[in-house]
Amino acid sequence: MIHLPNDDTSCGWYDALPDTAVNPPLAGEESADYVVLGAGFAGLAMARRLAELSPYSRILLIDAQRIGQGASGRNSGFVIDLPHKFALEHPDPAHKQKLLSLNRLAIKQLSKLVSKYNIHCQWSAVGKFQGAVGPRGEAYLDHFEHLMKDLGEPYLHVGAEKLSKVLGTRYYSRAIFTPGGYLMQPAALVRGLAQSLPDNVEILENSPIRGISKENGYWRLQGDNGVVKTPDLLLGTSIFTREFGYLKNRLLPVMTFASWTRPLSDEEMQRYGGQLNWGLTPADHAGTTLRMTADRRILVRNSYKHVPKYGASVTDAMRKRIREDHRQVFLARYPALADVPFTHTWGGVYAISRNFTNFFGQLDDRVYASACDNGVGAAWGTISGTLLADFVMGESSPALKDIRQVTGMPSLNPPEPFLGMGVKSRIHLAKWQSRSEL
Repeated sequence: MIHLPNDDTSCGWYDALPDTAVNPPLAGEESADYVVLGAGFAGLAMARRLAELSPYSRILLIDAQRIGQGASGRNSGFVIDLPHKFALEHPDPAHKQKLLSLNRLAIKQLSKLVSKYNIHCQWSAVGKFQGAVGPRGEAYLDHFEHLMKDLGEPYLHVGAEKLSKVLGTRYYSRAIFTPGGYLMQPAALVRGLAQSLPDNVEILENSPIRGISKENGYWRLQGDNGVVKTPDLLLGTSIFTREFGYLKNRLLPVMTFASWTRPLSDEEMQRYGGQLNWGLTPADHAGTTLRMTADRRILVRNSYKHVPKYGASVTDAMRKRIREDHRQVFLARYPALADVPFTHTWGGVYAISRNFTNFFGQLDDRVYASACDNGVGAAWGTISGTLLADFVMGESSPALKDIRQVTGMPSLNPPEPFLGMGVKSRIHLAKWQSRSEL
């Protein structure tokens, strides 16, 4: 690999968790019936389903970092059932219904696992708000309502007065509430899913794989201090799939950033005046996501960056500017809480494609992948990882048929430096156009 995961060490979700024992790293020579690379939502689901279908096989789940430190533990804590953003614009109603069904299968699956294994991750079926600040946001909200009508899904209008009693701020002019989404603590959920895997799954942490090659009919995975050989390799590596030579020039690495406060005191909760445990996404796609967690933390997320070298593309100065921008967003909404500090600011990288298409299936001889979630990692990663294991094992189901129909090949990107210039220009333009909604 040329560029390894290089995440910051200030993810609030991860730092809020208690310390746990570290799983061993890759060392020496190992062999396994199946190897899954990447222990995010997709990789965890792959490993679990493989173990269920082949309980006597040895399955290795390998991650370059600790479980929960990567992108799956860094999102804003939404598990969204609806087709997301540009997928909701798809002209084929059947396509959108398939996406909706797949996302809801993922939510059902995760709900069962959270309940069965008593995973403490603030899992809650509270829906979500899509909020507008001014005329630009309200125009997007009107369009969202039109799309919801076409989809035949329930929603509620929430006016400014009622919304302010939930959010504790009068900053938003109105919102649309959709009931099917869930909220959670992502790092806690990822860790809980890992700790509850079947016994024939072995986890190797802090084990970056530097390269893969074919040798005598087996895939050879080279780590820093060891080697693994396997006939079947499943990649839950999202944007890093391209580092192994697959989907080259088809995936765009984008990072979004979040900041949050410490838990509010009782007195600060009185000043806040809103409710606990809600989430709001912006009607304008480039706007600000806002959360109040179940443990009294206010989170803001915005700021999109093109990061060709992932975390290594983000300087300390850039992170400081982003934190300052987040602070202005926070103060605009909660001036009465100006004395409440941020404790963490972090980024998370994900993959998008120019045609907003997810890849699912076979990449090479006995190499399989689900890659490019286009910003909807929790639900899509869970169901695509589960169904990829079914595909590998020769299973069949209506859901597997559906996912093969709604996925495809991400389109090719222009060559550098034109790609980087174009993406940065697009992000800057979107930020400028959406400045009233930030």
